[in-house]
Amino acid sequence: MALDPQAKAFLAYQGALNLPDVSELGIAARFNGHEGIDMAGPIGDGAVISHRFITTPTADVAVRIYTPKSPGPYGGFIYFHGGGWVLGHIDRNDAQLVDFADRTHSIVLSVNYQKSLEHKFPIPHDDCYAGVQWLFANAANLNIDTARIGVGGDSAGGNLAAGVALRARDQKVKLAYQLLIYPATQLNFDTDSYLTNSEDFGLRRRGMIWFWSQYLNSGDEENPYAVPGAASDLSNLAPAIISTAEFDVLRDDGLTYAAALRAAGNKVTNKNFEGQIHGFINHAKMIDASYSLRSWIINQVNALIKKN
Repeated sequence: MALDPQAKAFLAYQGALNLPDVSELGIAARFNGHEGIDMAGPIGDGAVISHRFITTPTADVAVRIYTPKSPGPYGGFIYFHGGGWVLGHIDRNDAQLVDFADRTHSIVLSVNYQKSLEHKFPIPHDDCYAGVQWLFANAANLNIDTARIGVGGDSAGGNLAAGVALRARDQKVKLAYQLLIYPATQLNFDTDSYLTNSEDFGLRRRGMIWFWSQYLNSGDEENPYAVPGAASDLSNLAPAIISTAEFDVLRDDGLTYAAALRAAGNKVTNKNFEGQIHGFINHAKMIDASYSLRSWIINQVNALIKKN
């Protein structure tokens, strides 16, 4: 399918900024992190937003909690934002997560995990897993049904969610689902999607290689919590909801991981959004398909957690 005209217009908007690739700019790219904070579209009124800190193994980490205005009991959802483990923050996800909280009747915990390169693996992963532990530990006080708690994230956040789902299985923590939005799952930079989408669609191949190099220490390449696609055992995992985008270097990461999860006997629902680019769930102000992705995700989650 051809590139969505709205995605093309967004890429033109980005290109007009004339910024170097992140692999050249490095962590200085963080200085642009609070521009266009409204790019995800208007924030609804279906949930109350609150702020607090939770204690992780190495820090007190800021989290944002989204509580539906309607009474519980609730489902629960722990969300990890994207940004290549280096960039990004929780301020960019209010519109998406208010909508998710309202429409899935879930309390959402968004974790502002510590960033690489100052905090390499396993620190971001540990922060995210601590978010899972915190929500389970506080479920009774929050009126959350622990049988309906899932994890998720986009891009690097999808990687973190997949790693957390593996760790939860290993530590006998039962998750209702894992939601992986164009996740980074493997260290193969020569897939068809990496080669055909390498330069012109936002996230570049060289940028993704640089992000991985900032996150991993030597020897982490085979650790499944860091690189989920390296896992030797993918059995008995939480049901997976995986979305990918046609014009995204990470498309084949998501498709390959979905196939591997399915082959290992897990329940998997996946959809490739044709004509779309990496990051489009965050660009609803310019790309209408962002709302289509949001609704698809919410519908899949509701199908898994609905009460009979």
